[in-house]
Amino acid sequence: MTSAIGPTGSLRCCLAVAGRIRFARSCLVGKGESVANEHVVGYDGMWAKPEDDPRVAGNPVGELATIREYLANYRLTLGMKCGDLSPEQLAARSVPPSTLSLLGLVRHMARVEHNWFQRSLRGHRDLPRLFWSPDDDDLDFNGAVADPVVVEEAFAAWQAQIAAADEWLDRQIDLDAVVLTARGEQASVRDILIHMIEEYARHSGHADLLRERIDGRTGQ
Repeated sequence: MTSAIGPTGSLRCCLAVAGRIRFARSCLVGKGESVANEHVVGYDGMWAKPEDDPRVAGNPVGELATIREYLANYRLTLGMKCGDLSPEQLAARSVPPSTLSLLGLVRHMARVEHNWFQRSLRGHRDLPRLFWSPDDDDLDFNGAVADPVVVEEAFAAWQAQIAAADEWLDRQIDLDAVVLTARGEQASVRDILIHMIEEYARHSGHADLLRERIDGRTGQ
């Protein structure tokens, strides 16, 4: 996924599925408009019209293909929930004392992708963690501030980690293989990939609520 800040300060999300680049279009609310007092529903419960939705349901054949489709669709869902929002809206937190925000989720998932695909599955355990410091284990969320530069950095990092992960997944993968995690614990490739889906599924639910609170827009 790539992102760009347009002249109006809105966020345009460019999403990659199955090697194709497609744009998540704003169908109901755009350009950072605030409609917090209006409940804006999606299309038959979905976020976008079927012809505009980049997510796929291709009835994949095989375990790895199924895992990859679910992972790709959840990545897209998080990106779509961030579409057409200003840096201020992306950095808006849920309720005190939580530091949860859409921008924080993007930074967090860049960190998660990097930790599991690069530091664990590829064995680069000495790589420094993304959006983390010894003094602040929650830097991914605490550092998610309403600054266009911070927004650009977050989406660029997330895009780069997804691309690197997909490059590794394009190889011949043995789901039963056992690797050492970044913490030195044993885990199967399968377990790590299912955990990635779990991470995105959980945080997509957070993104649902965060987006609805920002401008009232809902939809799966």
